[in-house]
Amino acid sequence: MGQMKVLQVVVLLGMGLFLTACGEGGGGEGPIVPPPPAPAEWADKHMPASWWADAAKLEEGRKLYLGETNPDVNCASCHGKDGKPTKAGARDFRVVDRMKLYSDSVWAWRIAEGVPNTKMKAWKSKLSDEDIWKLVLYEASYALAGKGWDAGTKSWGAAVSVSATPAAAPATPAAPDSAGK
Repeated sequence: MGQMKVLQVVVLLGMGLFLTACGEGGGGEGPIVPPPPAPAEWADKHMPASWWADAAKLEEGRKLYLGETNPDVNCASCHGKDGKPTKAGARDFRVVDRMKLYSDSVWAWRIAEGVPNTKMKAWKSKLSDEDIWKLVLYEASYALAGKGWDAGTKSWGAAVSVSATPAAAPATPAAPDSAGK
């Protein structure tokens, strides 16, 4: 009878370790919480709206991600060729519920400046701003294919309908001129 209890405990511990390693659907990265907002110098920067549906820019982003364009930059070495991390702690770009919380500004900021207290280093010395946006475009394609960040609504929407700038304030109706009385 004692051996049966030991076996049960071992099985339960094994299952617990397995579930912990699997991350319960969050890519093994812990709970899904919003990232911190981009700092002021990044908050109003956005990818050109036309890029979200641009296949050529997406392909350029893919080549950058895989290290084909710039051998000093190879995102796939940590984040995986398919967006599934190959190194502990790397963000899993396939997890929709997590990645939809990242604005394009936050995403670009993290690539450029890195992520404190992690192995994600700053890449701004190796990448142009344009290349950073191409990486955002490609990385977003794993979880958010066909979508783009709409700066006007501050949300992800269909790539073909996103706006590049925040929505303008509604126009104030002009006061009638005295001639029109």
